[in-house]
Amino acid sequence: MNFRDTTNESYSFHTLINISLQSKKYTMKVTTLIFNQFQENTYIISDNTKECIIIDPGCYQDFERTELTDFIKTKNLKPVKLINTHCHIDHVLGNKFVSEQWDLELYAHKEDLPLLTNAGAVAKMYGFEKYEGSPYPKHFLEEGDTLKFGASELEIIFAPGHAPGHICLLSKKEGFIIAGDVLFNGSIGRTDLPGGDYDTLIESIKTKLLPLDENTIVYCGHGPSTSIGKEKMSNPFLV
Repeated sequence: MNFRDTTNESYSFHTLINISLQSKKYTMKVTTLIFNQFQENTYIISDNTKECIIIDPGCYQDFERTELTDFIKTKNLKPVKLINTHCHIDHVLGNKFVSEQWDLELYAHKEDLPLLTNAGAVAKMYGFEKYEGSPYPKHFLEEGDTLKFGASELEIIFAPGHAPGHICLLSKKEGFIIAGDVLFNGSIGRTDLPGGDYDTLIESIKTKLLPLDENTIVYCGHGPSTSIGKEKMSNPFLV
């Protein structure tokens, strides 16, 4: 497996798409690993201190967990926080593994606790028979909170609708948002799952995300990244 550092860093992992924000003006790097049958985007955000946070670990199979640990080791990173944007099963499959592997406490929004509690039953519905459960959150994130790691910080945005306790993580300074399953490239999150509500989701997007700078990069919970400007112009659910 070959690793290389370039301005737009790329990896040879077949389940990994890496999008780097490193340049003279940036200090954070966002790396995407694609896991499980739902092709869920797991994010690792690191900075120049080598501390990092892991967001929505969807790693279920052993080879997926190996890819995650190999990346962390090869980059000499130090995971310091585990965060769920929301607690649907595809985003929490690796919670227990990540928490135990790096001795991390879980951060989430309290309104998603019912989803996390019911994740075991949902896992069986989708054939995740080896799902090991998740630690209980030790920290609850709210609108306006600041999540700090290394020399970096991210603002918490509460954006329910896809899930009742969905949060996004924003860096205005570096021009990106981890949007989870709120907003996609050309689409929006589902609202037919437990706790979902279409009107609430649209309200969250229009009042919390679309007012952001149009150049803001949107890192989605599934599929490719996009930008606020692109979605304002062409997303069929928003125009």
